[in-house]
Amino acid sequence: MSKEKNVIKISETDASEPRKTEGELLRCENIDKLFSGVQVLFSADFSMNYGEVHALMGENGAGKSTLIKIVTGVYHKDGGQLFIDGEPVEVDSPIDARALGIAVIYQELSLIPDLTVMENIYLGQELTKGGMRQKKRMRGRTLDLIKKYDLNLNPDAPVEVLSMADRQMVEVLKALSQDAKLVIMDEPTSSLSASEAEHLFKTIEGLKSKGVGIIYVTHRLEEVYRIADRLTVMRNGEVVGTLTKEEINPKTVTTMMIGREIKTERQGRAPRNEEMKLEVSGLSYGDLLKDVNFTAYGGEILGIGGLVGSGRTELVHCIYGIKKPKTGKITLNGKPVSRSVIKNINDGFGLVPEDRRQEGFNPIQTIEKNICIASYDVLAKVLGLVGAKKERIWAETAMEDYDIRPRDRNFFVENMSGGNQQKVVLARWLARKPRVLILDEPTVGVDVGVRAELYRFMRESAAKGSIIIMVSSDLFELVQISDRILVIHDGKFFEEFEGDKATQQSILLASSGEHTEEGVAL
Repeated sequence: MSKEKNVIKISETDASEPRKTEGELLRCENIDKLFSGVQVLFSADFSMNYGEVHALMGENGAGKSTLIKIVTGVYHKDGGQLFIDGEPVEVDSPIDARALGIAVIYQELSLIPDLTVMENIYLGQELTKGGMRQKKRMRGRTLDLIKKYDLNLNPDAPVEVLSMADRQMVEVLKALSQDAKLVIMDEPTSSLSASEAEHLFKTIEGLKSKGVGIIYVTHRLEEVYRIADRLTVMRNGEVVGTLTKEEINPKTVTTMMIGREIKTERQGRAPRNEEMKLEVSGLSYGDLLKDVNFTAYGGEILGIGGLVGSGRTELVHCIYGIKKPKTGKITLNGKPVSRSVIKNINDGFGLVPEDRRQEGFNPIQTIEKNICIASYDVLAKVLGLVGAKKERIWAETAMEDYDIRPRDRNFFVENMSGGNQQKVVLARWLARKPRVLILDEPTVGVDVGVRAELYRFMRESAAKGSIIIMVSSDLFELVQISDRILVIHDGKFFEEFEGDKATQQSILLASSGEHTEEGVAL
């Protein structure tokens, strides 16, 4: 346990001292953590400096979140010591963390949509005088922060009208309004487009230049290349190692994360079955989609690229039956596709939605119920009653086939890691052996090991004859797993690439409306 001797208490800090902008900001030494007697952190060491972006990576369950929650006072450590500015500190609560200049921005934003930018920034820390809120003073400070960090925000705008990127900026300002010198960002680009993410990266560069230290938790290696000065990798509750910017490369990082080397070359495609085909012709929807035409075949993974907001999700929702197109025809093997989700499920369609937490699973239900919910037509006995034994066997078989952990069918999905939650959603459909499987951003928020597994499951399903349609903003993913790639721009498909000829750059150019040598204009 940590010793109290020579430990700085929060009340002893002197806010009048000049703020440091260089040198070591945070050091974690030999941090241990146990839950119910089970050790989850083993002598974890981590350090960072002022004006540094230090990325933190690891598979789900590696210990990243636990370490961060100890630094921010959410969890109490069971061993080791934390240091701020070289002095030992005890962080017993989030209030202590804020007093030490530590702020955290979680993946799921904590803003209230009905309140303005200013009101969200000062929520819970309003400036008052004589019991009255000082709105003018708070607005002035908000404008000062916006100007200081060169952000394009209106302090009086309701948060509900802001883009996801601007909402992320409000969270950043909220942290900076508390005079944070250490900002922790947890998967901050998970809901951002490529251009919005780039805006965030520029903001991070601005914070660095003013001496703010940033711990950047991510699953995306390309982001680490872009902004990180150092990278620390965790595995099974231990810090495996720390790499400098020059030492970071995919092979080294993935091997450190999972303990073995992952093959990253493109996998061989299954033969295309042109007798199994989904055809879309003349489809339009609102102002987003205009005369969309394409064909997807059994045995292939058809990637759909394009900028966020280009209509990709609306397109697959029209195919699945969630949205009703204004015009157009959709057929599977020559037969019209229903505009009813239930009928389409019965006809062999499945959808893994973009937002798995809101749309993909029921968090307060078990693994068994979440897997079986789409297959009660198969599991039902006489008079529509579901056989409990069939349901159990169906769920346990899927859990085994798709390596879902823990192996407890009665475990609640809300308590699972993000990667295993996504496996549950995917297993629900793969267990049905779908004819058409649609995946919208299938690997957002999952680690590199689970990502490789999801790719394998998709490839195996295609090899069995399924039509796989994958929407993705991850350019590497599109190139890595797709047999063909269609890029949507200005409401229609703009260019087509054979998977082995596509590059990340060519897809990005096509997404912006520029034809490339690698693609075929549509």
